[in-house]
Amino acid sequence: MKYVCICGFAYDEAAGDPDNGVPAGTKWENVPNDYVCPVCGAGKDGFAEE
Repeated sequence: MKYVCICGFAYDEAAGDPDNGVPAGTKWENVPNDYVCPVCGAGKDGFAEE
């Protein structure tokens, strides 16, 4: 499953975001609530399921 930020950055659950502390395979609901987009800094509420 992918979640796309308002800026266009896509968080892919299979890939995670290891550069920002989220291991591959981490489901969106398990991503920390303080996670922010590495591109624009938007919070989790700035992402939509794709």
